[in-house]
Amino acid sequence: MVAVEGTVHRSERANRGVELIPTAVEVIVRAEVPLPLGIVDKVGAELDTRLNHRVLDLRKPAVRAVFELRSSLLAGFRDAFIRRGFLEVETPKLLRQGAEGGATLFAVDYFDGRAYLAQSPQLYKQMLIGAGLERVFEIAPAFRAEPSDTVRHITEFASLDGEMGFIDSVEDVRNALEGIVTDAFITTKKDLAGRGNALAERIPEPKTPFPRIPFAKCVEWLGRPGSEEDLGTEDEKAIGEHVDREFGVPLYFITDYPTAIKAGTFYAQRQDTNPRLTYYFDLDFRGLEIASGGAREHRLDRLKANIESAGFDPEKFSGYLEAFRFGMPPHGGWGLGVDRVVQVLAGLPNIREARLFPRDRYRLDP
Repeated sequence: MVAVEGTVHRSERANRGVELIPTAVEVIVRAEVPLPLGIVDKVGAELDTRLNHRVLDLRKPAVRAVFELRSSLLAGFRDAFIRRGFLEVETPKLLRQGAEGGATLFAVDYFDGRAYLAQSPQLYKQMLIGAGLERVFEIAPAFRAEPSDTVRHITEFASLDGEMGFIDSVEDVRNALEGIVTDAFITTKKDLAGRGNALAERIPEPKTPFPRIPFAKCVEWLGRPGSEEDLGTEDEKAIGEHVDREFGVPLYFITDYPTAIKAGTFYAQRQDTNPRLTYYFDLDFRGLEIASGGAREHRLDRLKANIESAGFDPEKFSGYLEAFRFGMPPHGGWGLGVDRVVQVLAGLPNIREARLFPRDRYRLDP
């Protein structure tokens, strides 16, 4: 590591239009050699090698550019939420009960008992709507013990969650989400362009409204009409390609998910006219799911019935259900995976590159 003094001059040949003519150089600290991976050369390294020596990897301008994008995107999201009257909140990450069942929960010792790392802030968001806050959002870590070794799954991830009360229909939720995403993309693109970050060119300026495509139509495209099986990775990619051909847009909603798929999501509201369907949706970006949400069940009797049909004991959710005993307005919201959005905007082949120090089933260090 060195400190350099000198004179800055304009230069047509320099990448940033300026160059430094040194007049003094001081060696601050000598680095060990050889380095485990190159910093300035164009020779690539395996992802595991890069992550094992992440501090060196982060010195590369191209890697640092990803986290400039991430920082700008989060600032854009916060601004979009606040301008729409949302209040930023913080909910617990140590819980007595998970929101989405026990199969993907991380258990931890909690004094003389057992607790779990939060999969999402879902139940607390709804409780805050019952508290009269009406519009809330949170950007925070979440944890899922899924033994997935894919390029789009990690065990610790950043979740951006929004919830809003007194909705007239699920369309209010979709309108809010697409507006927030659109505004965040536009401000991020502008900010990165001002910094000279080349990733600005990759960020689209979405056109609203995003297409709304019923789940039933999607499975028709896949050649499985009437199917109520959940969509897999290849299914999502095929739907994204179809949307690109038919609509020419990167962002779109898949709506009206079957209850059979969302049965474990007990807070998902079933459609009154067709209980086989929910008011739940996904927001996809070119074949990758980046957000999921919908209208929640706000009626206590139906919510209890949903909990029981999902195989859970309502008594274990007493703190959550108390919020519904004293009046809960119609409400809805979503959870958005920040890391996935960074991955698609930056064009990263692996979601682990979208986090400074990623965690998966094998990696707990550095």
